[in-house]
Amino acid sequence: MSGFDVMAILSKPEFAWLLVHGVQMTLVVFAGSWLLAMSLAAVLLGVRMLPSRVAEGGVAAYISYHRNVPTLVQLMFWYFGIASLLPPDVQFSLADHNSEAVFAIIALGLCQAAYFSEDLRSGLRAVPKGQWEASRALGHSYIGAMRWVLMPQAVRNAGPAIVNHTVSLFKNSSLAMAIGVSELLHVVKEIESRTFRAFEAYLLGTLIYLACTLLLMAFGAWLERRNRAMRPVA
Repeated sequence: MSGFDVMAILSKPEFAWLLVHGVQMTLVVFAGSWLLAMSLAAVLLGVRMLPSRVAEGGVAAYISYHRNVPTLVQLMFWYFGIASLLPPDVQFSLADHNSEAVFAIIALGLCQAAYFSEDLRSGLRAVPKGQWEASRALGHSYIGAMRWVLMPQAVRNAGPAIVNHTVSLFKNSSLAMAIGVSELLHVVKEIESRTFRAFEAYLLGTLIYLACTLLLMAFGAWLERRNRAMRPVA
């Protein structure tokens, strides 16, 4: 169709609702995978810090796999590979509860955990060794020291890297389209195919992605300023 007319999309309730639904699904996939990634990253870091070569080697292998295999391949592996190994009843149950989104969250979360774990590891290295000794002197166990003393400082030190990888995770949520998740990019393609207005449809998708990532970066900058303000002056 000739002529630029973005209102040809926004003025129609069905297309506006599709965009809203796409943004909602993108946020669900992003939030679910982020929570899974951060939780698992903390566990991976705790295991890696144990005085065990087997534990350290296992975590290193996990991180190496997820950092070197393309994220799209991991999505396909979970949705088409792992899903096919599940019992039929479980497959049917997942199909009734948006299995595409479930496997997207799992695949993206497991993949991103490798990056978050390395970020936290770098942040932990910046924590003075005296903090560990002081926490043990106060009677904290290994888990207690990690939870109450070392990990909060590691998170603050790794803040900028975590924010960068959080933005990357949000952008990688668009890969979920490949397994049929009706997230923003999937919706944009559907609108383009129904209106034949490719430029307008992808322009709207681009602006929405840009707005969301800028908000994430602004939030990260605010957290960094807040953390700097809370640090004691040397």
